[in-house]
Amino acid sequence: MPKNRNTFSSLTAWRRRLASRAVHGGWGLIKEAGAVTAEHPGKLRFRRIGAGTRLAFPQGTVFGEPWIELGDHCIIAEQVTLTAGMMPGLDLGADPILTLGNGVVLGRGSHVIADTTVTIGSDTYCGPYVYITSTNHSYDDPHQPVGKQWPRMEPVEIGPGCWLGTGAVVLPGARLGRNVVVAAGAVVRGEVPDHAVVAGAPARIVRTWDEENGWQPPLRTPAPVPIPEGVTPQQLLAIAELTPEEA
Repeated sequence: MPKNRNTFSSLTAWRRRLASRAVHGGWGLIKEAGAVTAEHPGKLRFRRIGAGTRLAFPQGTVFGEPWIELGDHCIIAEQVTLTAGMMPGLDLGADPILTLGNGVVLGRGSHVIADTTVTIGSDTYCGPYVYITSTNHSYDDPHQPVGKQWPRMEPVEIGPGCWLGTGAVVLPGARLGRNVVVAAGAVVRGEVPDHAVVAGAPARIVRTWDEENGWQPPLRTPAPVPIPEGVTPQQLLAIAELTPEEA
C-alpha cells in the first residue's frame, strides 16, 4: 500500500509540474502576442508610437489614442493607464494632449490621466503605481456631491531625466524641472526646480544641487563605482553568476 501511494503521489506531482509549465509557457506566448508596438499596434491607434516602444500585456485603460504621442524606446509596463480626454470618443482638437519623450519608463500599474496637456520629458523613469493627473475634483459647492462637481484641470509638465518613486502622485499644475527626484509616496504640486529632491505629502524640497556647492545637504551615500572601460556584457553576466564564495 505505501508503494502504491508513493507512485500515485509521484504521478500527481509530475502532472502538476507539466500543467504548470504549460500554463506559464502559454501565458508567456499570450503576453508576447498581446504587447503593443509600432509594428503590432493591435486595436490601439496612437497619434505616434516610436520605434522600440512597447506596451506590455495586459494593458490598463487606454483611450484617446489619436491625441497620445509616445516617443522612441519607451517601456510601458503591465496595467498602465494612458488616457487623453475625460472619456472616449471626444474630439480634442488638432494638438496632442499626452506626450511622452524618448526612453520614458512607466512602472506597473501607473496611471497618466491627461484631460488637458501632460508632457513627460525624455528618459524620465517612473516606479510602479505612479499617478500623474491634470485633473482634480472640486468641492466649491458644499451642497453637491464632490463627484458631481465640475473638476479643475491644469497642464502638467515633467522635465527630462526625472525619477518618480513608487506610489508618487503628481497633481494638476505641477511643473518639474530636469533631473528631479520624487521620493516614493510623495504628492507633488506646484513648481520644482532642476536637480531637486522632493519628499512628503505635500512634497517639499529636501535636497538641491548647483554647480558651485554640489548637493546640499551633502549626499550620505558613496558615489557609485563606474564600470571599468573594456568590460564586456559577457564578463558582467559571468560576474553576476558568481556565488558569494567565488566572488
